[in-house]
Amino acid sequence: MSRSRRDFLRAAGSLLGAGLLADVLPSPGVATDAMPGMQMRTAAARLAAPKQPLLNPARLAPFVDPLPRPARARPVGRREHPAWPGRLLPCYRMEMRAFAARLHRDLPPTPQWGYAGSSPGPTIEVERDEAVLVEWANALPARHFLPIDHTIHGAERDKPEVRAVTHVHGARVPADSDGWPEDWYVPGRSALGRYPNAQDAATLWYHDHAMGITRLNIYAGLYGAWLVRDAQERALGLPTDECDLPLFLCDRLIGRDGQLYYPVSDDPAAPWVMQCQGNAVLCNGKLFPYLDVEPRRYRLRLLNVANSSFFELALTHGLVFRQVGSDQGLLPAPVEHSRITLYPAERADVVVDFAGLARQRVQLQLQLHGGGILEFRVGERGRHDDSALPARLRPVPRLDVAAARDRVLTLGEVDDAGGNALRMLLDGKRWSDPVSERPHAGAVETWSFVNLSGDAHPVHLHLVRFQVLERRPFDLFAWNARRELKYTGPAQPPPPHEAGWKDTVRADPGMVTRIAVRFEGEPGRYVWHCHLLEHEDNEMMRPYELLPA
Repeated sequence: MSRSRRDFLRAAGSLLGAGLLADVLPSPGVATDAMPGMQMRTAAARLAAPKQPLLNPARLAPFVDPLPRPARARPVGRREHPAWPGRLLPCYRMEMRAFAARLHRDLPPTPQWGYAGSSPGPTIEVERDEAVLVEWANALPARHFLPIDHTIHGAERDKPEVRAVTHVHGARVPADSDGWPEDWYVPGRSALGRYPNAQDAATLWYHDHAMGITRLNIYAGLYGAWLVRDAQERALGLPTDECDLPLFLCDRLIGRDGQLYYPVSDDPAAPWVMQCQGNAVLCNGKLFPYLDVEPRRYRLRLLNVANSSFFELALTHGLVFRQVGSDQGLLPAPVEHSRITLYPAERADVVVDFAGLARQRVQLQLQLHGGGILEFRVGERGRHDDSALPARLRPVPRLDVAAARDRVLTLGEVDDAGGNALRMLLDGKRWSDPVSERPHAGAVETWSFVNLSGDAHPVHLHLVRFQVLERRPFDLFAWNARRELKYTGPAQPPPPHEAGWKDTVRADPGMVTRIAVRFEGEPGRYVWHCHLLEHEDNEMMRPYELLPA
């Protein structure tokens, strides 16, 4: 039995023994099948029992609520930014507020936090090279409703409980607007960000990035879509308007009273857990929603906004995904999948064709245990489908890495004497250690992530886009004994769906994952980190500095 499965069963078993997870897991024998994404360890084996009995979502009637479609954000006026004097730009105001909404028809309203009082927040849609401003306003309560660990760097007791700063994930943005984790602000304050949007059409997203509590703020609901469009993508004729929609996927633990439950360790003074994985998968903030569709093509932008879980997705009725884009925009050509796997922060832009399925009900399912998370109800007829799915999309010229500097960077953890993780580290360094990665603007570098841990880590670099070069197995014993990078097998090239531009890459255990990056953008301070939010919050995040050319 693997370490991750053994630790999960021990943790789940302790809760089952307490009689408080009886409604979460169907039976101890199928415990691991109840949770999405069990490739990774859960917290430690010592989890505190929840005070409120938790919901078993399998007992809810499926597909009784319509799928929420996030509202489209509209500018509130035009404004000047101090860094861009003399330019009056469209300005959005995104206010973070507490609200309560039903996750399912048969549940009481669940207290949450969201941009503009919804989760997901409104979609910000922009054109390439058309700069905009966003005022991110913190109108949240003064007290957090999820458990803060004050032993974590950046979340000490001298910090306000409620802090926020927004990062637009995947945006090429000046450093002062990137969402530096320590640039948080408290309720009653706001920050004005500037966004040049000088990048290809892509599915980006915005979310909180406050140091030490990002995992809690996103779990509370602080995320939304940011779509960049351009003329080249528009000319392809892909599905548009109401046939082009984001689908945010995340998992949660929910009490029978409708409250969000965030797991904690059995140490009240240090409640951090290594991972947070739920048994209830939300799609656009709903449990088991349905969507009425026409028998035609739809463009679905799949976003994994979970804290720790990966999702392996499939469609019923023999339907396939035709993937047209990944994190940073269009692929060179569509890639056909019967299933798609997304790790936290990854996106897949897909076209699904419901033609020929009139009066049928198609489900988007989690392949791990076959459960439907969204039902498409195909109507009898619809308007003429004039959309297209071209055989060629957008060229992705390969970066020349012949003379590139290669940085070898480790992904690891620090355990206590009992084998429980204390913190996660990048290249053995903490956030507060001196900056060690200082590329020059315009330079091409390769970064090799040597994964020394037992987890798969989705690694995200702010500001830049990159190309996945290869994954290759290595000898962990040789590395630990003498820091020798000894490969034990051939390099594995990325699959076709990773042949485009990425901003988050899955780094598997026992592998060296190598990427190529051109550091385009304004000089300044940025960060790179693991996008397992529990890891990011506990030292698995490092600053890097982009130097002038």
